Amino acid sequence: MRRDWTALPESVTARIAERVGGIVDVDPASNGNHAEIASAVTGSAGRVFVKAASGDLGVRSLRFELAATSAINGYPPEVLWHFECGGWLVVGVEHLDGSHPDLSPGSADLDLLASALKGLQETPAPDGRWFTPANRLGFAHPAMEGGMLVHSDLNPANLIVTTRGLRIVDWAWATRSAPWVELALLVQWLIGSGHTASQAEEWLAQFPAWTAIDREVLDDFATRSASKWSTKSRESNLGWVHDLAAWTTEWAFHRSRGAPRHCSLPEEPRPRP
Repeated sequence: MRRDWTALPESVTARIAERVGGIVDVDPASNGNHAEIASAVTGSAGRVFVKAASGDLGVRSLRFELAATSAINGYPPEVLWHFECGGWLVVGVEHLDGSHPDLSPGSADLDLLASALKGLQETPAPDGRWFTPANRLGFAHPAMEGGMLVHSDLNPANLIVTTRGLRIVDWAWATRSAPWVELALLVQWLIGSGHTASQAEEWLAQFPAWTAIDREVLDDFATRSASKWSTKSRESNLGWVHDLAAWTTEWAFHRSRGAPRHCSLPEEPRPRP
């Protein structure tokens, strides 16, 4: 659960101040809830994004995210420093300036997402303990097992368009799996951004990991994902839970109507004779 900056002990804020050249401004993040503290901190040395946690679950999650962020180059924000003090784990990372992408059909930001995904699809999971598909998603299939590191939560709020391309934040759910799992989890966010289920699958067909998966495997994934979020929506009043239930149900319905084994990219129009 997110807490106010004032929850940090003075000993912790003093050590943060040393690293940023004195704290001039603190701007709490509006999204996310994994860390108890998540704020952009400005000092004379520049701006840093700071996450901190003290509870057992929060510390485990932040320690896990620290390991994932440190293991991957290019896409996550760079880890600048971290320390433990007064019962708190504190991590300072590169502050990313930019906006969240527009993932609606036809948006130029989709090209940025495709470029980032192509790199991630080739990123092996380093040695260490990572989530498995089963303990990340609550369901499993043998085809989901693999050796790649997937972010597993590429919703637009975790994507930032920068001058260096698309960057990805919040790696608390990094999972070791087959690369197509990342793509399957992206379907719900594409639908939520305005794509039909068919359009989402057509866009994903540019990735070899997607076209190589058997239809039955995708059918199973879509059905189980929809069932999970439908169950959660009956137990929750949170809007985002109901959104995910609707989007995953739309995809499962599309699959149940006989989606092709894989959706190929549209053919170029043939010239008229």
